[in-house]
Amino acid sequence: MAKKPANAGKSWTAAHDAQLRREVAQNTPTRVLGLHLGRTEDAVRSRAGELGVSLKPTNQSPYGTRGKKR
Repeated sequence: MAKKPANAGKSWTAAHDAQLRREVAQNTPTRVLGLHLGRTEDAVRSRAGELGVSLKPTNQSPYGTRGKKR
């Protein structure tokens, strides 16, 4: 049986919301966010959606255009 994260079932605080926004701005992966916040990956995705925060990386080229060879 998997071990529950430290904050499983607890309410989100303003400090956790601020940390979530700060780390998302730094392109921290969702799994790592969960570890830092003591939450599951699904909980992080859910809360980000409630806050209107996009978890998509901002530093990657769209549509696979990176590294085209001619």
